[in-house]
Amino acid sequence: MANNMFQQAKDAVTRMMNGENGGFSEQDKEAAKQAIQSAYQNASAEEEKELRALEAQLRQEDELK
Repeated sequence: MANNMFQQAKDAVTRMMNGENGGFSEQDKEAAKQAIQSAYQNASAEEEKELRALEAQLRQEDELK
């Protein structure tokens, strides 16, 4: 069974990163973080690795603001 939360987390980060003017709201950021945390509950080892990368991407983007 596919981890739907994993896909939702990836989609949330992608939408956020592709926002207009390269920016995103705090609400977008929080939604992406929550989706990532929810995805961890049923993630495989490979998915966990990708989720950590998504978290790192969010942190990096936040530092560039």
